[in-house]
Amino acid sequence: MSSTTTPSPAPATRGRGFRLARGLTLANIATQAGIIVTGGAVRLTGSGLGCSTWPQCEPGSFTPVEFDASSLHPFIEFGNRLLTFVLLVVAVAMAVAVWRTRRELRWWGLVPALGVVGQAVLGGITVLVDLHPLVVAPHMLLSLVLVWYSVWFALRFRDARGRVGGTIAVERWASLGLLAVLMVLGALTTGAGPHSGDANATERLALDPALIARAHAMAVWAFVALLAWIGWRIRRDHSAGDRDESLRSWWVLVAVTMAQGLIGYVQYFTGLPELVVGLHLLGAGALTAAHSAMFRLTKRDGAAA
Repeated sequence: MSSTTTPSPAPATRGRGFRLARGLTLANIATQAGIIVTGGAVRLTGSGLGCSTWPQCEPGSFTPVEFDASSLHPFIEFGNRLLTFVLLVVAVAMAVAVWRTRRELRWWGLVPALGVVGQAVLGGITVLVDLHPLVVAPHMLLSLVLVWYSVWFALRFRDARGRVGGTIAVERWASLGLLAVLMVLGALTTGAGPHSGDANATERLALDPALIARAHAMAVWAFVALLAWIGWRIRRDHSAGDRDESLRSWWVLVAVTMAQGLIGYVQYFTGLPELVVGLHLLGAGALTAAHSAMFRLTKRDGAAA
């Protein structure tokens, strides 16, 4: 009996255009993560209302206006807004490059640019509602979603190969669900804490900060336990050999998770100092990116199997 196999699609041409597009997928990751850092700086320096309106910074001016008692707050907030335009330029350039080199991914490549537009609008709403925490939290969470998607898309663009062994689809999707839970709880913890984003904005979520912080920590420990199970499943399957990226991506995620957990405990027991909270925000972006890579690379590669 003869058997036939369906040929796999030809790989995309690895020419100059492809290399440029791939570089832009990496630049998109960097800028998507960078806006989290600058947004954290705005919040931690109390500069959230440094620009009093949106889309203008002050009524009649798109740039900060010097007052007699001027501070750095308007310039910090304005700098964050400028980075949004840089982020949009990179996302649009990536979408165009992907459209030209990988037309089967052209619609997927538009998602980051559309997300940046949505993020800018949501950021404007946060200013107009005086940094209400129920709006600030989604503003942060959308950035994390865009970081996760950007890493996933970059790996898909370069045709990153997944695992050869048995499927762990349930564990992968469960880890994504737990990641979403712990990120939401982290945003709520911040919303109940002292860092409002503006020196004169005192409205906080009506939640017990200690209680919500404990709930966040429990979600993190559940995430760690699931990671241990996923690692055990991957390690006992050696069929992929040296080319298997899934185990390496798992180790990176474990390292980032442990570091992020340590920073979280340090900030909690030291009274939430601004520098440590800023590192925790940076860690949230790194954790999201590392999970996205693990999620993509632990998918079973049916063709290779």
